[in-house]
Amino acid sequence: MDTSGKATSIKLFSLAKPHMRVFHMTWFAFFLCFFGWFGIAPLMAVVREDLMLTKAQIGNTIIASVAITVLVRLLIGPLCDKFGPRKTYSALLVLGSLPVMSIGFADSYESFLLFRLGIGAIGASFVITQYHTSVMFAPNVVGTANATTAGWGNLGGGVTQIVMPLIFAGMMMLGANEAMGWRLAMVVPGVVLLLTGIAYYFLTQDAPGGNYDELRAAGLMPEARNENGAGRSFLSAARDYRVWALFVVYAACFGVELTINNIAAIYYFDNFKLDLKTAGLIAGLFGLMNLFARTLGGMFSDLFARRAGLKGRVYLLFVVLMAEGLALVLFSQMAVLWMAIASMIVFSLFVQMSEGATFGLVPFMNRKALGAVAGIVGAGGNAGAVAAGFLFKTEALTYQQGLLYLGFAVMLASLCALLVRFPAQVLESENAALQAALAARKPAAAAAPDSVPASA
Repeated sequence: MDTSGKATSIKLFSLAKPHMRVFHMTWFAFFLCFFGWFGIAPLMAVVREDLMLTKAQIGNTIIASVAITVLVRLLIGPLCDKFGPRKTYSALLVLGSLPVMSIGFADSYESFLLFRLGIGAIGASFVITQYHTSVMFAPNVVGTANATTAGWGNLGGGVTQIVMPLIFAGMMMLGANEAMGWRLAMVVPGVVLLLTGIAYYFLTQDAPGGNYDELRAAGLMPEARNENGAGRSFLSAARDYRVWALFVVYAACFGVELTINNIAAIYYFDNFKLDLKTAGLIAGLFGLMNLFARTLGGMFSDLFARRAGLKGRVYLLFVVLMAEGLALVLFSQMAVLWMAIASMIVFSLFVQMSEGATFGLVPFMNRKALGAVAGIVGAGGNAGAVAAGFLFKTEALTYQQGLLYLGFAVMLASLCALLVRFPAQVLESENAALQAALAARKPAAAAAPDSVPASA
């Protein structure tokens, strides 16, 4: 660990407090949030028939599931600064479990839309995940830590595409009909979210030195960090144009991922005439790339930082985001199933590497308003998903056309990465912090062979 108590290595097979306990709890909690958030997506073909939804109405529910998250992500970051990530995450998980379990009561388009709107709030969990790992890990590995916890959390978006149809089939085997089966299936992720929220409160702590309230009471954490309130923290971040550049960048990567999570199963179901389980399995491959792809983005961000400082992180982000746009255009033109799957996997690789590279930069934007920065940038992902949602709700465009236009928009958005620049004094101080973290890691690395290399 460095002098601030942050971990300078990632010991994947450890559950020791506080660093690795937080590492594993954050990705697992985010994984479950994704599972609950998109649990209904692979069942939409059944829901469509049960509630007699039109394409426009399905599009509206997709928009609703990500729109509310924009607002909640903007709010949740400053709340982390004020109350600490432990309490904030626990509250979000417990409250978020309620609409997930309750969506089964929907009996019309309007009520289904309302429940999807409520479920979307748990998408703010991403901000807390990134905040908590940013607090726990040093500059030499923070990109890798952020990318891995977020990537393994995003993996829930792929796993749910595969697992939820199986849970639905299990409900059918127990005697439920289709209309009741999808309703009962959603209770499963809701219950697990509730239990995880309780566990998060008791098993984690806010920072390496303890919880925020304890640190402030002991005088070990300045009250000035919180004395101006959440509003001042947000304004400090909102005045920085670079934060909004990353807002657009994240809209073009995470926003695209959210969109694909919502439409992939029904896209393959309709366009390639597949059954629900097969369509869900193929759609799940997109999210399963999170097992390693987002981590690659963070690891390369750390590697480029060792070679070229913060500028290296910026250039990497531009390259992988431009590659994402090109790969999406290619995917949109595939009419043969195996070619569509192959191009989707390549596209998924660059989407998630872009996400990891984005949050390889976030911890260095404004350390005094880290929660607010993470909240604004994270909200960009959902804003992008809302904007993309309008492409897929109109009857005038096919899904293929929507994907094509989205690919061009991503390539344009990649230019925003080049707007992120840092003053010379910041470059110097961050490079000094990086070198100190690397120096502190050397003796620890020899004694900890299960650690993830900082430059891997």
